[in-house]
Amino acid sequence: MVERLTAETWTRSAVAGMPASLTRMRFIGGILIVGWSMVVPGAVAENAAESASGGGELTGFTLEQLVNVQVTSVSKRSESLSQASAAITVISQDDIQRSGARTIAEALRLSPGLSVAKVDSHTWAVSSRGFNDSFANKLLVLMDGRSVYTPLFSGVYWDVQDTMMEDIDRIEVIRGPGATLWGANAVNGVINVITKSAKDTQGGLAVAGGGNEELGFGSLRYGGKLSDKAYYRVYSKYDSRDASAMPDGGFADDRWQMARTGFRVDWEAAENSSLTFQGDAYGGREDQTYQLPTLTAPDFLEVKSYPIEMSGGNFLGRWKQDFSAESDMTLQLYYDRTRRDTQGVLTEDRDTVDVDWQHHWRLSERHYWIWGLGYRVSTDRLEGGFLTSFANEKRTSHLVSLFAQDEIELVRDRLHVVLGSKFEQNDYTGFEIQPGMRLSWTPDDRQTLWASVARAVRTPSRAEDGIRLNQSVSSGAPPTVFSVFGNSDYTSEDMLAYEVGYRAQVLENLSLDLATFYNVYDDLRTSEFRSAGLDSSLPGSPIAARLELDNRATGETFGGELAMNWRVRDWWRLRGSYTLLETQIHSKANSNDSDAEDDEGKSPHHQAALQSSLDLPGHVHFDLLGRYVDQLKELGVDGYFALDVRLAWRPTHNLEFSIVGQNLFDDRHREFVPTIIPIQRTETQRSIYGKISFGF
Repeated sequence: MVERLTAETWTRSAVAGMPASLTRMRFIGGILIVGWSMVVPGAVAENAAESASGGGELTGFTLEQLVNVQVTSVSKRSESLSQASAAITVISQDDIQRSGARTIAEALRLSPGLSVAKVDSHTWAVSSRGFNDSFANKLLVLMDGRSVYTPLFSGVYWDVQDTMMEDIDRIEVIRGPGATLWGANAVNGVINVITKSAKDTQGGLAVAGGGNEELGFGSLRYGGKLSDKAYYRVYSKYDSRDASAMPDGGFADDRWQMARTGFRVDWEAAENSSLTFQGDAYGGREDQTYQLPTLTAPDFLEVKSYPIEMSGGNFLGRWKQDFSAESDMTLQLYYDRTRRDTQGVLTEDRDTVDVDWQHHWRLSERHYWIWGLGYRVSTDRLEGGFLTSFANEKRTSHLVSLFAQDEIELVRDRLHVVLGSKFEQNDYTGFEIQPGMRLSWTPDDRQTLWASVARAVRTPSRAEDGIRLNQSVSSGAPPTVFSVFGNSDYTSEDMLAYEVGYRAQVLENLSLDLATFYNVYDDLRTSEFRSAGLDSSLPGSPIAARLELDNRATGETFGGELAMNWRVRDWWRLRGSYTLLETQIHSKANSNDSDAEDDEGKSPHHQAALQSSLDLPGHVHFDLLGRYVDQLKELGVDGYFALDVRLAWRPTHNLEFSIVGQNLFDDRHREFVPTIIPIQRTETQRSIYGKISFGF
C-alpha cells in the first residue's frame, strides 16, 4: 500500500538544511520515524487518494518528502514533528474526513488530552487539561495564525469558527502551555487550524448532504490559477442544524443556520518572496432559551426565547521573505470584525487589528534564533440588559509584545535545548513575562524523551474587569438581587507547568506516545461577597447582594495522556488514547467564596477512545470511533460511551458517497451544563446523515 500525506510545506530546502543522520526514516504503522525521533500518532494522513478530497490530482510522495512532515505551532517555524519537544497531536485532513466530523469542535475529539463537550445544538465547551466550560479561558485557538480568542470573556465562540472542512490541511493541538511564543492565554494549550494552500485546492469540489440532526448542508469550492506563480480559491457553504433534546425528550429551542463564504490567494511574488491573502465573511442565526432573573413577582424568573444574530468577517495578509538559507522573516496583518446580537441579553460589536513580525536566523549549524514583535488593538461596543451590563459600554484595548527563542543542539542528533520568553504590555495588568525551557533527548532511533518547564498567565477579560451580572433574584420586600461585579484590580491568573514526555516505537507496527504533566496555579478566579444594601440604580430600589470577582484561589492539575497507533494489517489501523486528569482547587485564607472548588468537577477524570479504520475491497472505507467520557460530578453529568460509525464508497476518483452515524449507543445523553449564562439544559441526540462529495 502506498502511503500519502497532505501537508502544504514540503520543501527540498528543509531536507538540505537537516543533519544527514536526520534524513533516515521509517514509515511503519501509520507513524513516521525521522532520524532519532518519532512523530506523534495522527500526524500522517493515510490513503489521501481515497478520501473525500474533491478529486484533486493526488500522487505518492517520495521518501525525501515523507521526512518533512512539518508543524509550526511549537516553535513558530516549520520543523519536523519528530523534533518537537511538546505534547502535540496533529489531526490530518484524512483523520477529519474519516471521523465524519462536521465542525472543528467535533474534530477536536480526535486529540487526547482535550475535553470536548456539546452544551446544546450550537454551543461547545472545549479545554485542555482541565477548567472546561462554555467560557473556557485557558486555551488559545488560532485559524491560520489569526487568533479567535475573544477578549470579552477570554474564550472562543465555537459556533462561528468554521471553514470548508475539506480545505483544512491539519489541526495542530498542543496540550500544555504555549505562552513563551504565543503569549497570554495560551495557558493549558494551543490549537492552530491550518488550511491548505490555494495551489493544493485546484479544480472544483461540491459537497451536499443531510440527516435528522444535520438537516441540510452544502458547500462549493473552486480553485484556479491567476498566473504561473499565483493560485486562488473561493468557496461558499451553508449549514442548517436541528434543535437538541430536552431531558424529558422534547425539543429545545436552539436550531441554527449559518452561511459563509471566503477566498485565498497564494502568490510567489519573487524567487525568495511569497504573499498570501485570505478572508471570510459569515452570517447566521441561532435560537436560544434563557431563564432570566426579573424584578417581577411572584417568580422573579422568566423563561424567554431570543434569537442570536451573528455576522462578521476577516481579512489576513502574510508576506514571507527569505534573505538566505540561514535567515528569513514573516510579516502578518489581519483585521477581524464580529457582531453578536442577543436582544435583551447582550450585543457585542468588535473590531480587531493585529500586526505580527518575526525573524528566523540560524546563527550557526547548532544554533537557531527566533524573535518577533507584535501589536494588537481591539475596540468593542457593548449593549446589555438586566442580566448583563457594563459601566463602560465602549472600550479600546492595546497589546504590545516581544518574544525571543534560542534553540541549541548540545549534542549532535541527540540532545536539544530550547530557551525563550514572551514579554507583553497590556491595558489590564501591565507588563507580563512568560519564560520557558524545553529539552529533548533521543538516545536511539526508536525513542525520544523530552521535558519542559514554563510559566504562563491568563490576563483579565473585558467582563472580569467591568461586568455586572445579575444572576438571580429572591423574593422579599424588597426583593434581593444577587449580582456579580467585575473588578478593575483583577490580576492575571498564573501557572507554572512541568511536563515530561516519552515516545517509542515498541514494535515494527506499534508505537506509543506518553505525556505527563504537573501544573501549579495561583490567583485563580473567585467570587467574593462584599456587601448588601438598597440599590437605587435598579427599578424599585431592591436589595443588591454584591459579589466581586477576585484572585483568591490556588490549584494544581496533574495527569497524563497515552496514545497508541497500531497497524494490524496493511488495510487495518487501530488508534487508541487514554487521558487521566486530576484537578485540585483551594480557596485562600482571605476568601469567602464557597464555590471555588467547583472547577474540580468540570472536566472528566478519565477519558478513553479507540478508532478502527478499515480499507475494504471496492474502494470502501469503514470507520468506527468509540469514546468513553467520565462523569462530571459538580455538574451532575453522568459518564457516557459514544459510538460513531462511517461507511464510505468511492466508485470513481472524483465521487464519494458516505453515511455517518453519531452517538449510536443511546437516544440522547447530556455532555455539559451551562454554568454562567442561564440557558436551557439540553442533551445530545443520536445523529445520522448522508453525504455526497464530487470533484470536478
